[in-house]
Amino acid sequence: MLKPNKLVNKNFLSSLDISTEEVFHILELAKNFKNKDLKIESSNKVLGLIFDKSSTRTRVSFQVAMSRLGGSTIDLNPDTSQIGRGEPIKDTARVLSRYCDVLAIRTFNQSDLEEYAKWSSAPVINALTDLEHPCQALADFMTIKEEFYDFKNIVLSFIGDGNNVANSLILCGALLDVEVRIACPKGYEPNQLIVNKAREIYKNKNLLQITNDPYSSVSGANVLYTDVWSSMGEEIQKEEKDKDFSGFTIDKNLVSMADKDVIILHCLPAYRSKEITDEVFESNKSRIFEQAENRMHVQQALLLSLLS
Repeated sequence: MLKPNKLVNKNFLSSLDISTEEVFHILELAKNFKNKDLKIESSNKVLGLIFDKSSTRTRVSFQVAMSRLGGSTIDLNPDTSQIGRGEPIKDTARVLSRYCDVLAIRTFNQSDLEEYAKWSSAPVINALTDLEHPCQALADFMTIKEEFYDFKNIVLSFIGDGNNVANSLILCGALLDVEVRIACPKGYEPNQLIVNKAREIYKNKNLLQITNDPYSSVSGANVLYTDVWSSMGEEIQKEEKDKDFSGFTIDKNLVSMADKDVIILHCLPAYRSKEITDEVFESNKSRIFEQAENRMHVQQALLLSLLS
């Protein structure tokens, strides 16, 4: 029976907090959980959720994942706790880590997440920040591996905003040596520090491409991926971004330029007719709901690896 390996790093704040070998181990654990080939419990363990941003998939997938491990979850809503009244993070972290065995935090600033990790005696997981969404990337690459069996010669083309999802795809892609192409309008490129870090990791630096041309980006791609153009907290910019992203919709024309066996991914929620057409979203090439399910399996594997 596959046994969980404890992660070298105590926390999972970034895709780079785990090694290539640890990524593969988490994906293998997740596969075994999904196929019901593995039943390992972390009974009496408690997961604390601190979500400054609204959530559906992340919240529910973490709760179900912890429940399947035999543990429990406490949902700490900032609106109904002292967290939302300005209590210093270092005080909150030191108290909660005496109650909880692991914390999953969904917030705006990466620096706030790092502050929690600094003061917490329990492992801290990045459940999303404005900089990264590493749990999502693990589910994405699990979905790709399910479809293509390995990552050899895979081309992943992300069409849209160079946001937290794009950043984590870049970093996880670098760990797995997967060709990642990011196509976005000028001014919306991914974080340059993230790009620089990834290029330091890639064996072949040409496997990471940042472009403003969606058509060249999708040519021969095995995976087409998109996300909303305006993330949480960007509501004021929504109208402007909708104009700037004209031409960056994944539609049947873009799909026709990709590999014939291309699959479509979207981390949800989706705004159909904006970043993706309803026709493509509902097509037989879509693996969007398999991808959403895989959030639960990789997070179950991640939790087990941190709690082992």
